[in-house]
Amino acid sequence: MEQRASQSATGYISAGQEFTRDTQYIADRIVADVDAVRSAPTLESDKVGHIGGGLTAGAEAWPVEAGRYRLVAARACPWANRAIIVRRLLGLEDAISLGTPGPTHDMRSWTFDLDDDEKDPVLRTHWLMENYLRRFPGYPRGITVPAIVDVPTGAVVTNDYPQITLDFSTEWTQFHRDGAPDLLPEPLREEMHEVTTRIFTEVNNGVYRCGFAGSQDAYDSAYDRLFTALDWLEERLTDRRYLMGETITEVDVRLFTTLVRFDPVYHGHFKCNRNKLSEFPALWAYARDLFQTPGFGDTVDFSQIKDHYYIVHADVNPTGIVPKGPVLNEWLTAHRREDLGGSPFGDGTAPGPVRAEERVTAGHNPLVDAQG
Repeated sequence: MEQRASQSATGYISAGQEFTRDTQYIADRIVADVDAVRSAPTLESDKVGHIGGGLTAGAEAWPVEAGRYRLVAARACPWANRAIIVRRLLGLEDAISLGTPGPTHDMRSWTFDLDDDEKDPVLRTHWLMENYLRRFPGYPRGITVPAIVDVPTGAVVTNDYPQITLDFSTEWTQFHRDGAPDLLPEPLREEMHEVTTRIFTEVNNGVYRCGFAGSQDAYDSAYDRLFTALDWLEERLTDRRYLMGETITEVDVRLFTTLVRFDPVYHGHFKCNRNKLSEFPALWAYARDLFQTPGFGDTVDFSQIKDHYYIVHADVNPTGIVPKGPVLNEWLTAHRREDLGGSPFGDGTAPGPVRAEERVTAGHNPLVDAQG
């Protein structure tokens, strides 16, 4: 979960109101051809991002440059987790370094408390807020992850999480690894936008509308919308291996980061309790298929996920007690999704092993533990 400036001093819930996500982000983009993007027609803001094209009003273009930028992405956060996954699938580790704040934060912002001296080893800051303030003194909005920081200046470039991963696929192609998958196949992009939009509004954000509802009516409405969408996804995935057909696309990444958190967090903590994920036959098998695919499950830190939600959301869980369950070894059980055909990477190949310095901590993920 990202930290928002609209968070009150007492928590995330506004009594009597439905939860509304603040979606105003730093909309700057890092692009391969700065001049072309600057001269392109201005685009309207889109909550799931744009593939290619120009800038939205007030945004700036920054040049793609290997080694210049650092992706700051907390493993606890689903929006940040998707950026970690796409970076790994495309093989951008050499081009864009990774900083990982710890799972908990206070009103000031995410902190690099897992690093030596509690400072990011590249940016040399303790609070991510410091990097925002270097760009925008008195920055009034949320200090969110993922964020991309310009290493030479230490200033944040963008925190527009829907756009970040789309630009990883389309603007950073010169630094993609050999065999990188096409996560945005051009013939499917129109339908992908429709599916992505529904997943964002009803599922990715839907769990938060349940968890942060400030009234019974707001919760009831959010709950019904969420499970209507999950039933739709269950039906869609019954006879196709992935959301768009036979190969993984960006849409699968965006859904996965919510599904992998569903039983450990959203089912109980956010009261999304009509069904567990493990009680949806197709969705549960689909989620396990992705989890066992290189680039997905090996980025997930269940311990950090639970610590974040159960400790930071004090108004939802005032005791701060973090549950021991659920049992996670079932994520490694056979899913039989290969019987539907298809190939996760299409004409591409799987990414190689996770770099030692980016491995999830032992004991925090059964897949990582099984791999040794």
